Amino acid sequence: MSNSTRGILVVVSGPSGVGKTTIVHEVIRRLGGEFSVSATTRARSEHERDGVDYHFVDQATFQQWIDEGRFLEYAQVFGRSWYGTLRAQVESALAQSHLLVLDIDVQGARDVKIAMPSAFAIFILPPDEETLLKRLHARGREDEASIERRFAQAKTEIDFAQSSTVYDAFVVNDDLEVAIDQLCDLVRARR
Repeated sequence: MSNSTRGILVVVSGPSGVGKTTIVHEVIRRLGGEFSVSATTRARSEHERDGVDYHFVDQATFQQWIDEGRFLEYAQVFGRSWYGTLRAQVESALAQSHLLVLDIDVQGARDVKIAMPSAFAIFILPPDEETLLKRLHARGREDEASIERRFAQAKTEIDFAQSSTVYDAFVVNDDLEVAIDQLCDLVRARR
């Protein structure tokens, strides 16, 4: 198998409001990759589709899947809902020489790198803290207390990402198009 057709697992992380979901979906579109659909116990919003945005399952099913070893990584987020990456989807995509992209938090990225050291982990950084806080406010999704909680978590995640050995590369999202191009270039070079 040539390097250009080798399957690759790309792990993308970044704090809330940094634009990682937009970046991830555009990279997948440009490079012909697949998005890893996580399982979650949180309620489905009216715009989400089961099996496309997430695999929505109840707490008992999620626990059963943990017990059966179905997850490559899993975590409880903000002490509420559980999220996890299904091992079978990752293994299937790689066996078929596909590009599979995971959009997961720093804890999940660490767990994936432990389980699959060949995974290529990229962290999306904001240009600075002030810009990140403005972006969190601009989303208009949450009250001030939630925004402050996410901002504090973002600073912790950035500190972890920069001080750990989990991430292979960093991309600053100051300009969305430039950040997308940089991430695409990094993945092409890794392949």
